[in-house]
This record gives sequence, C-alpha cells and structure tokens, in this order.
Amino acid sequence: MGLIVQKFGGTSVGSPERIMNAAQRVIEEKERGNDIVVVVSAMGKTTDHLVSLAGEISSKPSKREMDMLLTTGEQVTISLLTMALQAQGFDAISYTGWQAGIQTEHIHGNARITGIDSEKIKNQLQKGKIAVVAGFQGFADGSEITTLGRGGSDTTAVALAAALQADKCDIYTDVTGVFTTDPRLVKTARKLDGISYDEMLELANLGAGVLHPRAVEFAKNYGVPLEVRSSLESESGTLIEEETMMEQNLVVRGIAFEDQVSRVTVCGLPNNLLSLSTIFKTLASHGLNVDIIIQSSTDSNTASLSFSVKTGDVAETVDVLEMHQSELGFEKIESENGLSKVSIVGSGMVSNPGVAAEMFHVLAQEGIEVKMVSTSEIKVSTVIGHDDMVKAVEALHDAFELSKQPAPAV
Repeated sequence: MGLIVQKFGGTSVGSPERIMNAAQRVIEEKERGNDIVVVVSAMGKTTDHLVSLAGEISSKPSKREMDMLLTTGEQVTISLLTMALQAQGFDAISYTGWQAGIQTEHIHGNARITGIDSEKIKNQLQKGKIAVVAGFQGFADGSEITTLGRGGSDTTAVALAAALQADKCDIYTDVTGVFTTDPRLVKTARKLDGISYDEMLELANLGAGVLHPRAVEFAKNYGVPLEVRSSLESESGTLIEEETMMEQNLVVRGIAFEDQVSRVTVCGLPNNLLSLSTIFKTLASHGLNVDIIIQSSTDSNTASLSFSVKTGDVAETVDVLEMHQSELGFEKIESENGLSKVSIVGSGMVSNPGVAAEMFHVLAQEGIEVKMVSTSEIKVSTVIGHDDMVKAVEALHDAFELSKQPAPAV
C-alpha cells in the first residue's frame, strides 16, 4: 500500500461526465490498495467566468475580494467529485484549502505556501477515506482566504504530496504528457518520456502551461516523483525526476512560448550603483515580477533600463514607477505591447556551444527581429513581435529536429 496524490485540472473536471471519469481514476488507484488524496481545480472556464463577473461590477476589484470570489470555483468541484465517489460506495470527504491546513503568506492573488498542517487529512486517511482538497487556495494569519495564482492547484498537489510524504504525485490533464512544444500549435510536437526537474522548471517558467512553476520547485526541493498524464486516455505520461536517463542525447529538449509580453523602458535614469536595486525593490514591494532586463548607458551620467513584464501588469508597473519618480530620478517611461517570448530549453546546451547562434540564425532566416535576449546554462529566451511567435516556434522546432524520436540512451 502506498499514498498517491492525484490532481485533476479544470478541463478534466469540466462537466459532470468528466467528474465521473475523474472519480473512476481515483477509484482505480484506491482499489489497488493505495491511500488517495485528490486535488482539483475549478470546473472548465469557471475562473474566467468569475473574473468576468467581477469586471462587470468593478474596473478595479480589490485583490482580497477577488480571492473570496475565485475560491468558490474549487468548492463546487470538491463537492461534486466527493458526491461522485460516495455514489460509487467509496467513503470520501472534501476540504477547502484552509480546512486542509494549507497556510500561505498574506498576499492576495499570488500567495506562496508557507506550511501545511496535514493532521486532519492524515486522520481521514487512517480511517480509509479519500480526501478531496480544493487546489489553488489557502489561508493566512488564521482567517484570511488567499489564492496561489493561476495554475496554483498544481502547487497544492505537490505541496500536499511533500507534506504527506506521498509515494507519487500524478498530474492529470487534457494532454498525455509533456511535449517538445504545445501540440495545439505545432502538429509535429512529440511527447517526452522523461524530463528533469530543472528542464521542466525552465519550461514552466517560460510559458509551458502543463505545470505550474512553483509545483516543479516543490517537487525538486522535496524529491516528489511527478508524472504528467492524461485524464481521458489510459497510457503512461511523462516522468519528471532529478535526472532522467531517457533521451539524454537531446541538446534542446523543448520550446516554450508566452504571449502577452510587454517591454517597459525607463529613460534618463541616474547612472549609479543604486539605481537598479532601487527600481526593482520598488516593483517587488508591490508584488510586480520582472523578467528579461537590459541596461545601457547613454552617457556618463544617465542610463536606460528596459525590462519585460506581463502585459496585464504594464499599467500598474508604470503607475508604481511614476509614483516614485522623484526618488528614482528618471526622466520618462516608455512601454511597448504586442510582444511574445520564445525560448529553447535543454540541459544538453551546457556542453554544446553554438546552440544560441543556431537559434538566432534560424530567426534571422525567417526575418524575425529579436528585441530582447536572456540566457542561462539550459535556456535561451528571445522577445519578439507577437505576430512572429508561431512562425518562430515552428521554425525552431524543425531546426532542432524535436519531432524525431531520439536514439535510446546508452
């Protein structure tokens, strides 16, 4: 007997029929003699619908009240899935995030998990019950409802698996595993049998929507075995572990992309050692994340600073900087929307020079202008125009021959 945490995403529980299908997957593992904890997202487009409702009421709803609103989505799913399990004769009980003891920092809309009091769930498992937990949510300071940001149910599942010392965490989704890129965009995309934590973390951070980045962080930090698999098809998925022996001869393992990217440029910034830290501390204090950063000196006294942010954060980013203009000392702010980020990822890049050069050569051949660049040991990211995103992904996927099945590792 083992302990398995199963997570079902929104599309996997998007209808009563899908919920019954998810219940059957839970029952199959339970009948194998395993203890089961299930984490679920809101049904289908429920979260989008709730966000739309809020927008009809207020143009700037408070983040606290948005958390109060959005957490109702998962409550619907945990109740219905628990009912489905009970209807099949299995003892199950549902818990919201705060009932399950998921403690977070006091930040509304994008909180991080700080701890889990798992005693309540453990007690139910000892009684033979299946615990069904709402993903995406927790509580702070004893009573404040918080959410973990988009895709936070993945994080809930892996964090619970770590806290409960589960033998495995299965992430059920509408695809059969992790692909070389999004198969909805590139028809020749291929499912990977295995991928390392580091590679998956890069892909997740760079826009691959199959897993939430924080979930991969938890899995890596606590050694939680992860498998991404289909909720609709009975086949093996993609195993995510510390080091994968499969497909080791791939230099580039996958291509990630992200639209809704914008560039913010701070002009006439004082050219001193404290300028950068002051700007990014100011943005961080307002919970604003910055991605690719480029600085250039215009003369001996001033500098220009460009960085990328999510398009949805542009207005707030500009407002925060202008609010602190006197202390930051810059002259003006410019912004550019309609951008996308395309990235190649692979641990093999460390020992294979020339990968970045090949990427830029391919983009140049396609007539695609590169506006910003960021690199690490296992990835190269470029910011390009949104209209060129699909063309860039397809060209790079072909150039690095990602659709071909690699030879088995020796």
